[in-house]
Amino acid sequence: MTLLHQYTEIRNEELPLKAWKKEACRLFASRMSDRKVRFPCIPATQAFTLGHFRYGFAPNPWHESAGRKLAEIIAEYGKSSRSFGDYSSLVVFFEAEERVRDVLEYEAVFWDLLSQVSRTDSTPWPGDIPEDPEQALWEFCYEDERYFVYCGTPAHTARQSRSFPYFMLALTPRWVLNRWNAHPQKAAAVAPQIRARLSAYDTAPAHPELKPYGSEGNLEYKQYYLRDDDTSPAGCPFHRAVDFTDIE
Repeated sequence: MTLLHQYTEIRNEELPLKAWKKEACRLFASRMSDRKVRFPCIPATQAFTLGHFRYGFAPNPWHESAGRKLAEIIAEYGKSSRSFGDYSSLVVFFEAEERVRDVLEYEAVFWDLLSQVSRTDSTPWPGDIPEDPEQALWEFCYEDERYFVYCGTPAHTARQSRSFPYFMLALTPRWVLNRWNAHPQKAAAVAPQIRARLSAYDTAPAHPELKPYGSEGNLEYKQYYLRDDDTSPAGCPFHRAVDFTDIE
């Protein structure tokens, strides 16, 4: 049984999903298609309109099975992502708890989930990507696929662009971003529009860590999870598994 779903299937009630899953998708669709309060990321709204997103669902992020389920969803997506469209991303919603935690608690569980996922990866780390997150070209990789990871939480208030009623992740393959950036004139024209939308969408100024991938001074991991203020972690909380079987 597939772990990935299309929005049309969910919208048309073709899938026997739990109520919270339908609600999460409905709220997400409303945000992506809002014509009055436009979501800042223009490529994301285009991808939604074109039906290039795929959706997955996981237990609440603190559940013991959440990391394993997330890994299974990412693995399935990675095998077929190139067939979903030029702007494809994977969107994963996590079941809500009864209470909303604070921004730093969600930050901690975000990095713990990525670390758990990485421990299930039996594929060697890509040779063209640094293993040290403190390098400008580092990014999260799983089964030889490179991803930009976005996190939204119910705790964010000032950064509405990072706020969502359900804890959620969006993983965009690097090949998608490369295709977008392969048209520099188009990308350059859209960038100011994105910044303008971001300024209107959030009450906080644009986070100082929002920089182009690979540029001097950029650390990609600091963009994955943006706090509600302009602070960021002193070091990357991501931890890959180390194989000690050959160590005596």
